[in-house]
Formats: sequence, C-alpha cells, structure tokens
Amino acid sequence: MASLGIREEDLAESFVRSGGKGGQKVNKTSTCVYLKHLPTGMEVKCQKDRSQALNRYHARAALCQKIEAMLSGEESEEAKRIKKMRKQKLRRTKRAKEKMHTQEPEVRIQDS
Repeated sequence: MASLGIREEDLAESFVRSGGKGGQKVNKTSTCVYLKHLPTGMEVKCQKDRSQALNRYHARAALCQKIEAMLSGEESEEAKRIKKMRKQKLRRTKRAKEKMHTQEPEVRIQDS
C-alpha cells in the first residue's frame, strides 16, 4: 500500500455482517469488511473467509489492485496478467484450428 501512496488515514473501514451460508454464526458475527478509499471514492467489500482478519487482508489487497489499475492502466500487474492469458488462449485456439484444417479427411471405399 505504501508503494501506491495509500495511507491508513485515507481508508474508511467498517465491519458488517456477512450473508450467505453459515446460519446462526453468520448472523451473530461481523466478519464482512467494507473498505473505502476516501480520496478516490473506491469501495471494496470482502466476505471470502470466516475470519475478520483474513477478510481485512483480502479487502486491502483488492483495493490496492483497483487503485493500481486506475493509476497505471495498461501497465498494472492485473492488466498484464489478463493480457498474457488472452494471448495464451488465442495461441491455443489458433493451434487447434490449424490442426483441424491440416488433417486430411479419411477416404473410405465402399463395395457394392
């Protein structure tokens, strides 16, 4: 967070009750983390795990990714990862099409 220039004072953090499965435990504990970066207005809500500490960690990581993507655009780590995955998928698709077109059809002779 320090590398992006995000300070703890710029974050508004609140804890709310999670939804979904879990029954009484979920209804009683506030493990969902709601994080807002005040200067940019970006918001993140995280309820991946059952523990509040892990959710705080995941929320901060997600907020950092969002802010980095906003600041650096195409140069962000997430954008690079997505671009690499698209390139790999395109390469696989191209290879499969070439394979399909280069195979010669099987010629069968029928006896009558």
